[in-house]
Amino acid sequence: MESASQDINLNSPNKGLLSDTMTDVPVDNTASARTSAPEGLTEAEEEELRSELAKVEEEIGTLRQVLAAKERHCGELKRKLGLTTFDGLKQNLSKSWHDVQVSNAYKKTQETLSQAGQKTSAALSNVGSVISRKLGDMR
Repeated sequence: MESASQDINLNSPNKGLLSDTMTDVPVDNTASARTSAPEGLTEAEEEELRSELAKVEEEIGTLRQVLAAKERHCGELKRKLGLTTFDGLKQNLSKSWHDVQVSNAYKKTQETLSQAGQKTSAALSNVGSVISRKLGDMR
């Protein structure tokens, strides 16, 4: 697996495009076996912990393979249903825009800009009236 270029974002449009083979980073058991047991642990306790660690690492590898298979299956179902990445993006943007519109900051900004626009319109109307009156006086 190319970990440097692998997209692991679960919201990514590339999800489900993992390679069929999943590999884990190898663990150097020989280096840790040569060290003495950490303080407070007997050799039997250390061996039990190492055994449990190996089982958990194996389960993690299995879960990664299952997740990759489910993501591929999800992608296939979406393709069959005609759901595209663009549809998901469109839906996310619509929801985000709605969230912005109902936010207090947006409402306050909208109100302030509306008031500023009304005042600007009134000021320009007054300027237009003054100019019309001055031109009328000149005639």
